Amino acid sequence: MHPESEANEGLMSTLSVVEDQPLDQRAEGYTQLYDALRTQLEGGDLPSRELKN
Repeated sequence: MHPESEANEGLMSTLSVVEDQPLDQRAEGYTQLYDALRTQLEGGDLPSRELKN
């Protein structure tokens, strides 16, 4: 399986869990998903760089 396919399956699984929650709890689930995706997209998978002076 390709890493991209695994990521899509993981996302779909997470969305399914959130959607199965009672309506009043879904917002928290979506917030957590948003935060995780944002962290990943903003460079969570990039190696850290040290600043040189």
